[in-house]
Parts: sequence; C-alpha cells; structure tokens
Amino acid sequence: MPARGRRPLGSPDARRAVLDAARELFAELGFERTTMRAVGARAGVNPALIYHYFGDKDGLLAAALEPPVEVAAVFAGITDDTDRAGEELVRRVIRLWEDRPEIREQMLAILRTGLSHDHAGRLLRDILSSFILRGTGGVLASDQRELRAALIGSHIGGLMLARYVLQVPGAAAASPEDLVQAVGPVVQRYLTGTIAAAEARQRSPYRQDAEPALPS
Repeated sequence: MPARGRRPLGSPDARRAVLDAARELFAELGFERTTMRAVGARAGVNPALIYHYFGDKDGLLAAALEPPVEVAAVFAGITDDTDRAGEELVRRVIRLWEDRPEIREQMLAILRTGLSHDHAGRLLRDILSSFILRGTGGVLASDQRELRAALIGSHIGGLMLARYVLQVPGAAAASPEDLVQAVGPVVQRYLTGTIAAAEARQRSPYRQDAEPALPS
C-alpha cells in the first residue's frame, strides 16, 4: 500500500493514522519485522511523532491492540437483567459489527494484529480478558472469573471470525437474531452458570472414562 500524504506534527488525525498503519503492518509483516520508520511512512508522519505518542514499538503494539472506546458501550447496563445478560451481550456485539463497519474493520485489524506474533497474541489475550472482566464485573459469577472471561472472549471472538472473516456458510448465512438465540445461552452459562472444576469432574462417578465400581 502506498504511503499516505505527510501529516503535520500533532494534527488531530495523526494518532489514528499511526494506529491504522501499525495494525496493517503488524498483520502483514508481523511484530518483529515491522519498523517504526515503515509505520511512519505508511501513516504519512515523521517517525519521531510515533515515539512521542507511544514511547517505543511495544507501546505502539499495546495501543494498536486496545479495543476502540465505542466498544465499551457494549457493556453499558448489561447487568440490568442478569438472567438475560448473555443474550443481550451477544446481541449488542453483533449489532455493533453489523451496523458500524468502521468498528468492525478496526476490530478485525486488532484480531489480525494479535495473530501476527506470539508476543502480540499474549498481549491481546491480556487486554481482552481485562476488558471483559471490567465490562461484565457486575454480573460475572464470583468463582473462576478469569476462566469465565476467557471463555466469553473466545466464543464471541470465534463467532465474529467465522461470520465476518472466514465466512463459514452457516455462521455467515444466519440472521443476527438466530445467532443471538444460539450463542446467548452459552455466554449466559459462562457468566453465571456452574463451571465444574477439573478436580470435581475427576471425582464424579458419572465420568464416561471412569472405571465401573466393583461390587462389594
């Protein structure tokens, strides 16, 4: 992609241009092969401005992986009906991706950036887990909260990839409400349902791989 026109130092859209360019290059080249000079050239800014905004490449990566502020609205009031929070959360995410193509493209770029390098993937997991924990804190059950947040993020993120990136036929063809009704109850279980610990499953007499008890 050709470099964009040079933007003056401190112009209002310079920071956004840098983040857009960084996501593109991280996704195309990976974290290690992307240079600050290349990001500056694609964004049309002096590389010194990138250091001014983000400090170093790690800081730029962290900022590039941060969800857009509009996504925070997905969680607003999610606790008003705790029994339907999973359904409402899925509905809001799908509506955001359907109705706001600019947000959808930004989130897809974030996901691609996270897949570009192990370091980026670890950082994205930490950011999304923290983001989901904060957003669902009022309804998330008190036990195994990190696991619950990870399951919510994995399920919804996988659905978005299947529908909008891979365009898996069933997921791509389904109506938004069909997806809400299918996925909402699963997310609700992650939010408030019982998630048995591994130790409890191992002790359960109903394990399929458990040896039958011998008669006394």
